[in-house]
Amino acid sequence: MAFVTENIFLIVIAFVSGGMLLWPLINRGLAGATVNTLQATRLINDGAVVIDVRSPDEFASGHVANSRNIPAAELDRRVGELPAGKPLVVLCDRGSRAPRAAAALRRVGRGDVFCLDGGLAGWKQAGLPVVRK
Repeated sequence: MAFVTENIFLIVIAFVSGGMLLWPLINRGLAGATVNTLQATRLINDGAVVIDVRSPDEFASGHVANSRNIPAAELDRRVGELPAGKPLVVLCDRGSRAPRAAAALRRVGRGDVFCLDGGLAGWKQAGLPVVRK
């Protein structure tokens, strides 16, 4: 017991750092199915709709061609704008907001939702085109 009381600060740091290491796994689990850029390109070519959940300013600075900008905060009330029967590829800047948006879409009955691994940054890193409005 003396060990615990003398080293409580180190024990707390160990638990916090362990939680921080697990967070990406938890966040990825929330995302459900993820796709890399090649898989996303195939889905898009087969008719999938790309949903960009970034803010309108971020979207205007560069986005995937033909993607729809529905900010994450507006997704619940704008879900009716999404076509039924088509897969959805959800993306954000680096892949941190898209998993929550994808989970929200699944909660309203969309099972065909995929998160783009790495977000728009991963798309750009793969050398794929980005358009600006």
